[in-house]
Amino acid sequence: MVESIAERITNIRSNLPESVRLIAVTKQVSVDTIRTAYAAGIRDFGENRVQEAEAKQAQLQDLPNITWHLIGHLQTNKAVKALKQFQWIHSVDSLKLAKRLNALSEEFSCSPNICLQVKILPDPNKYGWSMAELMSDLAELNQCQNLKIKGLMTIPPQGLDDLQTLSVFKKTQELAREISKKNLSNLKTQELSMGMSEDYNLAISAGATIVRLGRILFGERKNKETDILS
Repeated sequence: MVESIAERITNIRSNLPESVRLIAVTKQVSVDTIRTAYAAGIRDFGENRVQEAEAKQAQLQDLPNITWHLIGHLQTNKAVKALKQFQWIHSVDSLKLAKRLNALSEEFSCSPNICLQVKILPDPNKYGWSMAELMSDLAELNQCQNLKIKGLMTIPPQGLDDLQTLSVFKKTQELAREISKKNLSNLKTQELSMGMSEDYNLAISAGATIVRLGRILFGERKNKETDILS
């Protein structure tokens, strides 16, 4: 018997540690399916693109207590819309973007929750700071007083085995601890947004506090090649 979406959600939620927040990645998922996930207890939804999210959010305004997470690459020219549509932005991948969001947050009197996207291994297909780049930008990031910088986000390169993937997650955790030791007033790293459908258990074992699950909840989407964040 094939599990329904609601059954999958219930089973996965029941097996997650209480310390881990589940984001349902709804890229290419219909509004009706999002409603099914909501009825099954999901309140955190993740979208890759601002425009796709905007259309769905307009149809889901009757559902209370939803938290929207942007997990895909954010272009600076879409920063205004992103701030209006999302409570969390996991994919802040450069100092330039952070500064832009900080300036706009002051203008619009908002304080978005932010994760800084890091690349533990070189990967031409991913955005984000290298570990060295992030460490060198910490002082300037700490000046972004209008952002609630909560932690780090990472996506391992494709094609790694389990041990290599686990190593990426552990190094992300170590980087978060190294940053925490600096006691920066506005830059916290308690949150680790890492782990997708194929590797979330590895991420949890390495300290993930947020996992981003799509395929394992909703099945295969129509465009697998671009479905890299769930």
